[in-house]
Amino acid sequence: MTITSPHLGSSDAWTDARLLFALEEVVENELNRHLKVAKDWMPHEYVPFSDGRNFPGVFEDGEPWEPQQSKVTDIGRIALVVNLLTEDNLPSYHHEIATLFGRDGAWGTWVHRWTAEEGRHGIVMRDYLLTSRAVDPDKLEQFRMSHMSEGFESDNRHSMLHSVAYVAFQELATRVSHRNTGHQSGDPVCDRMLARIATDENLHMVFYRNLLGAAFELAPDATMEAVRDVVVNFRMPGHGIPGFERAAAQMAIGEIYNMRIHHDDVLAPVLRFLKVMEIDGLGPDGQKAQDELGLYMNGLDAEAAKFDEKLAARKARMAARAAG
Repeated sequence: MTITSPHLGSSDAWTDARLLFALEEVVENELNRHLKVAKDWMPHEYVPFSDGRNFPGVFEDGEPWEPQQSKVTDIGRIALVVNLLTEDNLPSYHHEIATLFGRDGAWGTWVHRWTAEEGRHGIVMRDYLLTSRAVDPDKLEQFRMSHMSEGFESDNRHSMLHSVAYVAFQELATRVSHRNTGHQSGDPVCDRMLARIATDENLHMVFYRNLLGAAFELAPDATMEAVRDVVVNFRMPGHGIPGFERAAAQMAIGEIYNMRIHHDDVLAPVLRFLKVMEIDGLGPDGQKAQDELGLYMNGLDAEAAKFDEKLAARKARMAARAAG
């Protein structure tokens, strides 16, 4: 794909203010498309309230939590807590994008609509977890307080363009994590709930991915540099959750989210759809960023292959142990 744009020039020419103005029409079109295809849904319809019972506290008949009370698998429980605590920081996410994108016009309408849709995810997940007794409610609340009390600052808060690039990948990463958690949860009710959430996340990804494509048309060099920076330094927004590194390692082994999934199901699809590696006509900065992006993806693929081998060997050992 050859970029031919009157705006082609140095990255420095594109300020956040100029890009916000230039992309306003694209945002409006994408917002209108999103509102046509997005379906409203009721969080309470996905929660098995008839399974609920009181916890100890103000209720004298409260029943203490025990792990065996839930159908959810151990890895499903770990991933659900990480996913919910990530959703819990929505106020901070809203503050970040409202500050970068503004609260007026199509940008502002999208910011508020996105926040409202994301709010459903935390509601339904918490209701499900407590009703189905999938997690220790005391620890869940302690984790929430700890995580939210730390606040959240995006790695990309310095740049609107970097932020758009980040969420194009992050929304897809969240979708994949939710779907895989549902598949590994051991509970069809949980799987159905997370599939509904994943549908929202996919629509959010499409919005930002298309916006990123428009940014490539306007400012290819600056956008290529932003994508390179985001991909190379990518980390999930829940990285500040207490015990995140251990939970992430368990989720990697449990095939909910790992290097192979990150490469094949998150990074590669967005880059491929936008034909990022096929763009030519770039300036020196854009070409350098594109080359570095290609090298990084090749390196990540090689690292993912090593992880695949280790995971396969681990599965073989476990199978042999079970058979013996």
